[in-house]
Amino acid sequence: MTSLGMEGPYNFTSSEIDRVVTRKSCGNYALGYTKDDGTFIVKYVGRSDSDVNIELKARLPLNHKKFKYSYATSPKAAFEKECQNYHDFGGSKELENKNHPSRPAGTGWKCPVCNIFG
Repeated sequence: MTSLGMEGPYNFTSSEIDRVVTRKSCGNYALGYTKDDGTFIVKYVGRSDSDVNIELKARLPLNHKKFKYSYATSPKAAFEKECQNYHDFGGSKELENKNHPSRPAGTGWKCPVCNIFG
């Protein structure tokens, strides 16, 4: 089974984000819900190049029940993990993400999975 490699799931609320995402750091996240058996169902994947806490709070209007997150060592690592998660969990066919993750402006980074420029 494919793994996100993230902490959680946690309730997707501002107070819970503040409780568990305590470092100002680039990172990755997944939004979704849990089934009755506890399985986390991924519906959206994303990243922050600077502060995953702030990015998660910006997504609160998406109305998901749960989130997972992880810190990244660099914006490039966050971009590559977002790409990997996007492909692992079905891309635009299965996720609410309608577009492939975009690379940060000013970089020439390519997706490690499909080798396209994000």
